[in-house]
Amino acid sequence: MIPNYYEFSNTTKILSGEYALENIPVELKALGAKKALVLCDETLKKIGTMQIVLNAILDKGIEIGETFTEIPPDSSIETIEKIVQIYLDKDCDSIIAIGGGSVIDTAKGVRMMISQNVKNIMELAGCEMISYGKHIPFVAIPTTAGTGSEVTLVAVILNKCQNIKMEFISYYLLPDIAVLDPRMTISLPAKITAATGMDALCHAIESYTCLQKNPLSDSYATAAINLIRENLIEVCKNGNDKKRRLAMANASLMAGVAFSNSMVGIIHAIGHALGGVSRVPHGEAMAILMPYCMEYNLDKLGELYAELLLPLAGEEVYTSTPKEARAKKTIETIRNMQQELNKLTGLPLTLSEKQVKKDDFKKIAETAINDGALIVNPKNAEVKDIIEILNRAY
Repeated sequence: MIPNYYEFSNTTKILSGEYALENIPVELKALGAKKALVLCDETLKKIGTMQIVLNAILDKGIEIGETFTEIPPDSSIETIEKIVQIYLDKDCDSIIAIGGGSVIDTAKGVRMMISQNVKNIMELAGCEMISYGKHIPFVAIPTTAGTGSEVTLVAVILNKCQNIKMEFISYYLLPDIAVLDPRMTISLPAKITAATGMDALCHAIESYTCLQKNPLSDSYATAAINLIRENLIEVCKNGNDKKRRLAMANASLMAGVAFSNSMVGIIHAIGHALGGVSRVPHGEAMAILMPYCMEYNLDKLGELYAELLLPLAGEEVYTSTPKEARAKKTIETIRNMQQELNKLTGLPLTLSEKQVKKDDFKKIAETAINDGALIVNPKNAEVKDIIEILNRAY
């Protein structure tokens, strides 16, 4: 069904494949950049991932103004402000971000502050609060296959003072270039591969079922789910499979394009709150919450969940499942994936495994109901509903 009105945009240029990194200098030069600030984290620096990128670009005319690797697991306002000053002091003219969602969201925050010429990033919090501003060439190189941050108009940044994750949403947050190179995810541990893969699956499922869904986002979402079904469990068994690594990177990207144009829902609303209050890693929160939140939405979304059984389980399962049973079969299929990933990688199945305190449930729920993702969830939720979901996931 075509909505009466929708918007869709994906302006990011995609470089995907082996040796995609080597094409970065050409793209930066085309954008007028000569001196890049490289953002990464300490782990990726230590294992040599950052050096692979530097080797790919250093001999092709792009100067590295500075590298910064002190980026925490949750992107923070304080870190962003520190990097902005380095960017200005070193006279950089572009940003290269190498990492997962935290590094890329940090880069988005740095770019926002510089392009908008503000001293306090909180002035820009919310939805479509910024204009185009000064253009800062920006290359995003994901090292996980989950967040899709390299093609999203969203940045999630931790406000330590309020202990909440703030959302910044604007089409002007989209990177200029996203680079998918299997060398960037080949060393990803199995447990993180599983968690980020489930995050990508959650992006695709929520984008397909939220209030802002549209036919273009639907096509990206179902394509992503197909790739996840075919590759996630297998790549957790053999992390050195470059073809499956690249397939999962593309699945994550397509899910990112989907939810960037249709948004997400209650799973992310609660997941953001769990991250802010209880420091549960985002991908693990998505994996734990997904079936319980889908059961909560089932009376509103049964028909759409039934449709998703085809890309999620394949043609044979879909055709052999009675129409009226397909929605519940979709949720059952997700639980089966969780169980297999738990056995393969230790991916947690419950909140108790993450030492979430029941005493924090009320605070988590109160934070979740104020999260923007809940606005486009097809079923309204109150504090008591979210506490019930948390109890069931415990």
